[in-house]
This record gives sequence, C-alpha cells and structure tokens, in this order.
Amino acid sequence: MRIALFCHSLLSDWNHGNAHFLRGVVAELARRGHEVRVFEPRDAWSLQNLVADHGEAPLAEVRQVYPAVAPVRYDLASLDLDRALEGAELVLVHEWNEPELVARVGAHRARASYRLLFHDTHHRSVTDPGAMARYDLTRYDGVLAFGRVIRDLYLARRWARRAFVWHEAADTRVFRPRRAREPERDLVWIGNWGDDERARELDEFLIGPARDLGLSARVHGVRYPEHARAALASAGIEHRGWLANHHVPEAFARARVTVHVPRRPYVEALPGIPTIRPFEAMACGIPLVCSPWSDAEALFSPGRDYLVARDGGEMKEHLRALLADPALAAEVAERGRQTVLARHTCAHRVDELLRIAADLGLGAAPGPDAAPGPDAAPGLETGAPAPATSAQRATP
Repeated sequence: MRIALFCHSLLSDWNHGNAHFLRGVVAELARRGHEVRVFEPRDAWSLQNLVADHGEAPLAEVRQVYPAVAPVRYDLASLDLDRALEGAELVLVHEWNEPELVARVGAHRARASYRLLFHDTHHRSVTDPGAMARYDLTRYDGVLAFGRVIRDLYLARRWARRAFVWHEAADTRVFRPRRAREPERDLVWIGNWGDDERARELDEFLIGPARDLGLSARVHGVRYPEHARAALASAGIEHRGWLANHHVPEAFARARVTVHVPRRPYVEALPGIPTIRPFEAMACGIPLVCSPWSDAEALFSPGRDYLVARDGGEMKEHLRALLADPALAAEVAERGRQTVLARHTCAHRVDELLRIAADLGLGAAPGPDAAPGPDAAPGLETGAPAPATSAQRATP
C-alpha cells in the first residue's frame, strides 16, 4: 500500500516520545514493502529545541538508524494535500498536529477514496477535553487510541464514529539486549521532567530510594527545572540531559536495573496505558521496577515481567533484592523481554493496523504467518494472561 503519516516529528525525539513507536511502525511497514510517506511541520517544536541544544548532527544520525524514515518537512500555509496524498490508500494523522491540518486532511478525505485514521497517544482526552474537542474528525474513518479508556471516551463523547485500541510497542530491531560488558552503575532512569505531572512520584520512587540505598545512578531527560536538578544532585544522581532514543539500549546495558514512574494522569485516570518506556526497557532485557499503575488490559504479568512497588519503601526493597540477587534480576528481565517479543513489538502492531485497515474495507489482513520481527517468539509461553487483541474495535 501507499501510506501517509502526518506527525509532529520523526526526526526529533527531544521531549517527544511519540517518535519512538512511530519510527518503528514506519520501519516495519517499509520492511514489508509498503510505501510510507511521512510529513512533519518544518517548525516542529521538538526539532527546534533539539537543534538549538545539539545542532543538526542528531538529525543525520537518526536518518542512518531509520533509513525508511525520510520525512517531508512542510509549511502548513503552502502544503498541497492533492500532491502529498496522491495515490494514498491509508492516511494516519497523529494527535500532535495543528487542528487546522486535522481539519484540512478531513476535508480532503471527503473527495478521496483512502481510509483516514486519527492517532491519539496522549492523556489530553481526560486532562484537557476542550483541546481535543477542537479536532474535527467528522470525515475520519476512525480513531487509533493507545488504550481502551481513551477509545471509549471518543465514542462516549461522540468525537468519532469508530475507534480502535492500538497500544504502543517496542521496536525490537533497535531495542534489544546489548550486554557487551559489565554494567557501570546500579540504576538508570530515562524520562523527561513532565511539567510537574510526576514530581512527587519521582521523589518517592526514584530520588529517595537511590539516595537511601546509596546507589550509583544516572538520569537522562530534558526540561528539568533547577530545583529538580538540585534534588538529583543531592541524592548523588547524575543528570545527563537528552539522550537520543536509539542510544537508550546502550544506557540500559550499562546499568543493572531501571524503574518506570508514569505521569500522574496515566495512574489516576487512564488505567491500562503504560506508555512506551516499559515496552522498550523490557525489550532490552533489563529488570524493571514500576511505581503503581493498573495493567487493566492485561498487557503483562505484574510481579513476573516486572516488579511493582506500591510505595517508596517497597521500591527500596525491590531494588535491593534485584541488585543483591543476579539470578532474580535475570529471571525478571527475561520474562519481561519474552512477553514483549511474544506480543508487543512494532511488528505485532503493524499486523493489527493492517487488520484494522481490512476491517475498514482496505486491502487484506495479514495471514497467520506474518512475521513479527527477527527477535519475536510468537508461540512462546510467557505466563501472561491472553487478553483480547490490542486492535479491539468498538462502535457506538
């Protein structure tokens, strides 16, 4: 198929986690012979910040890692949709786009034959519903929501006629174990500050435990205010700023354990949505400890694929146990990795996307032998419950 994707940026992942999954999806679609055209605004906020901090070199590097990702950078005022979407059969528009673009593509769909899907990977449907209501999805064929609760919101609020659950996943061609040497530190955490959406959680589940246990620890991420950097430093945690996402597997390989501290909206209002970080960590084979989040959609087996810390005290207990017992650490890491390989790779999500496209009357769904990727183990018994497919569909 000829597929078009409109997104904020695939060249930059500076404070832009949506790039992670979408890069893997584009690469997998291209591997299967589909032609994917990616469009991102020339003035993308993430890319502007990346270039301001690090120059143009990271853009060239990401093109080498993801040769299939070759975005067309456009100016909205002069974007010619007839030309951009010529011959397209499937068009995806990510939610981090201007409402004007979303509306223009919808209007174009009214006089075209492709299938058009809106892709939502944020908590704004709960935390800022007024902003989401600004998007005109009247002519869209459906919504791809990265969690069941968001799918249901689109239907209940009549923002869309059809909606599908389409979770994020790991690109296992990039995110894989790279244990070439002994780890250099106890703990690494990859994550941005998050506009104070998890400030107290970071203190309880990351900063406090690292300080109290005397761990050698490093944090990668951007937009940390001065008081946050001071708190890290006082706990003996090294802050190293932005790290290109394709270098994250190397950072995991240099540490013995990592943690996941989800932002508060995902814990309180959006159960079942882990965000991209746990998928990537488990794919890299590093033992993971999570602060509380509800795996309401049975994506994993909590307590087996990763450990759950209900408070800072339990986080210290789990970290102490994993660091003291290499066999336990290896067991947790391997279980998490095998669950990802069996069910949560970008190849699995492409299978689901193609089934959704077929459900919308486009092409044919992949056969049972569609390859989920070189690291996948489709028949592996992981101990995880068998939930319904991530591509569950619902209509009002």
